[in-house]
Amino acid sequence: MFFIQWEEVKGMSLEKEHEQWIRDHLKRRKGERRDALKRGHGYGNRLFAERVWWRLVGHLHGLHPEYEVKDWRGRPYFVDFMWLVGALYIVFEIMDFGSHGTDRSKYRMDLNRGLYLQTQGYLVFYISLDELKENPDFILSSLRSALAPYFLSTNRGSTGHNRHSRMERELMRIAVRHDRILRPAEAAEELEIHPTTVVKHCRTLVEKGKFRAIAKGSSRRVTTYEYIGTVQSPDLF
Repeated sequence: MFFIQWEEVKGMSLEKEHEQWIRDHLKRRKGERRDALKRGHGYGNRLFAERVWWRLVGHLHGLHPEYEVKDWRGRPYFVDFMWLVGALYIVFEIMDFGSHGTDRSKYRMDLNRGLYLQTQGYLVFYISLDELKENPDFILSSLRSALAPYFLSTNRGSTGHNRHSRMERELMRIAVRHDRILRPAEAAEELEIHPTTVVKHCRTLVEKGKFRAIAKGSSRRVTTYEYIGTVQSPDLF
């Protein structure tokens, strides 16, 4: 009953925030990524966003619904939620027992995907839909404890906000996650923005001494950028 009382107070702002959050992501997506968000962000995902994440963080910014990743075979699929913190990928998967039923192969596939993501440096949290419905406070308190170090990191890095825009910090984090190398076309696809926007911010980071432009071929055309800061830099957060 606690959630019902809380929702009565926060309901309108939460509902509007959630709807705007989904609209913003839909505007930035196209093709299969857009379709995946339309069909994949269902009842359980909404419960997590509203009953847990909103209460944990106070907003939905930085949380990516139906985020595309690849499995061990190189095949793309979409995790329910992705939270990007510095160089880390943190995944939240909402598990519905009914969706597996007696389908052992689907159950096995889901676990294998999560196991593979963890071998690639992802942090994966599996969350029971039944628990979300019946005892969201348990999930909230558990995630608050598990994610506390990452919240502290983002708070400590607040000084970097004065030196770099949010987009610049995001590009530096992408470079760190890809062995310090950033390719504008790939970053644009990941962030769902135009490549020229990425290039503009990369050039600014070169001027600020955070990126180094790498030119190749006889034309000396810049095709990639290298992050030359430290992975512990507060500028990443």
